Amino acid sequence: MQSLELIYPIARQTNLSAMVPQVIAIGDFDGVHLGHQEVIRRAIQTAGELGIPASIMTFNPHPREVLGQCKYIKLLTPVEQKKRLMAELGVNNTYIVSFNQQLMMLTPAEFVENVLVPMKVNTVIVGFDFRFGYRGAGDPDTLCELAQGRFAVEVIRPFHQSGSKVSSTRVRDHLLSGELEQANALLGRPYSLNGIVVTGDGRGKTIGFPTANIDVQDPFLIPAIGVYAVRVSVQGHLYDGVMNVGKKPTFETELEQPTLEAHLFDFSETIYGETVSVEFIRYLRAERKFSGVQELVAQIHRDADEARSILQAMQK
Repeated sequence: MQSLELIYPIARQTNLSAMVPQVIAIGDFDGVHLGHQEVIRRAIQTAGELGIPASIMTFNPHPREVLGQCKYIKLLTPVEQKKRLMAELGVNNTYIVSFNQQLMMLTPAEFVENVLVPMKVNTVIVGFDFRFGYRGAGDPDTLCELAQGRFAVEVIRPFHQSGSKVSSTRVRDHLLSGELEQANALLGRPYSLNGIVVTGDGRGKTIGFPTANIDVQDPFLIPAIGVYAVRVSVQGHLYDGVMNVGKKPTFETELEQPTLEAHLFDFSETIYGETVSVEFIRYLRAERKFSGVQELVAQIHRDADEARSILQAMQK
């Protein structure tokens, strides 16, 4: 898959003459959840029928962050994660468009004339709730009107699960409430994030449960504080484990930011400095303060046994 970062005005930056007619699905696609996947798969299907590339246009930073909605500073799928997922789905091109002041101020007509038409779009695929142009003035009907026969527009209906529309907001709410299974069901895969293994305080090793302390550098949304059954990808290999997302109340004065510590089963390698990917499989329990180390160790044993049981059952 080819990935291109674009800054408006597009014509000044991109060799437009090298572009070929293409199908483009447009959206934020934060989370690349089941609803997004419907839009993307339709773009790939249409492109296949026409014999032209299937492309995605998405935005960075998230438009709602630029508009001051602070919760969108943390994302379900930061740019690199989003690009990886698009490649896995079979997209040919991913355009990451810088959502800057100039782009934000475009009218719907200007967006069509100055962005879509120069990119030689054959067909545009959007979700039913797609909005574009200054203050979201344009919707799918507007896009159809502005196309003026120069490109086709296809609007994908809302994707429902358990009677409710699948949305990034629902995924976020479930993750922040510890409702991991519901979030994963909407994503169609386990929620995951990437980070670098850093040196911790070594306390896990002293109590018999060495941990990989993971520093999350990309702006991933961190799930609710608690203990999780996880799978961790290290150097291309998956390892089962148990992870604590929390503030270490047994040992520390309440930390400001939660830490992520993963104990990997049957694993003893030193992996400081490695980038790892964590898949959150099941929420086990809330974090709590213990009376001492002995009580904590007993609970970690129970957590590890429960996580092993869950993860092994999934492999059968």
